[in-house]
Amino acid sequence: MACTTILVGKKASYDGSTMIARNDDSGSGHFTAKKFVTVRPEELPAVYKSVLSHVEIELPKNPMRFTAVPNAVKGEGVWAASGVNEANVGMTATETITSNPRVLGADPLVRYRPARDGQPEIPGGIGEEDIVFIVLPYIHSAREGVERLGGLLEKYGTYESNGIA
Repeated sequence: MACTTILVGKKASYDGSTMIARNDDSGSGHFTAKKFVTVRPEELPAVYKSVLSHVEIELPKNPMRFTAVPNAVKGEGVWAASGVNEANVGMTATETITSNPRVLGADPLVRYRPARDGQPEIPGGIGEEDIVFIVLPYIHSAREGVERLGGLLEKYGTYESNGIA
């Protein structure tokens, strides 16, 4: 089973509760150990650099504290998976989805290209590894999250298709 998110709004639950459930696994059977962390504003860099795509993104000032569930072992990227910030905004952004060739023809993926044969490196776009980390600490509502991520995708593109809530 691949990554799954279940969202239940207060009008859909029996007692008016909002519920969020999220798993992080792989259809290929690969399991990556995760950890639960609280990220304080002073721990965030001024410029974020993606491990996988090498894209560099200047981050806004005044980030908020947030929780995340990143990979426990460093080296393959942040993969924050999901979290909630101090404004009580929750986010999940690591569900790989697919797009049909017509969509990709109109809006192609932005792939990382390493330096080769004297040609410089070409950074890729943003992806699952990056999204929670570069969006969640800077938003006060779901609308702000959509606007921030939309602006980042317009500017940097993405190297994969993703499901986000």
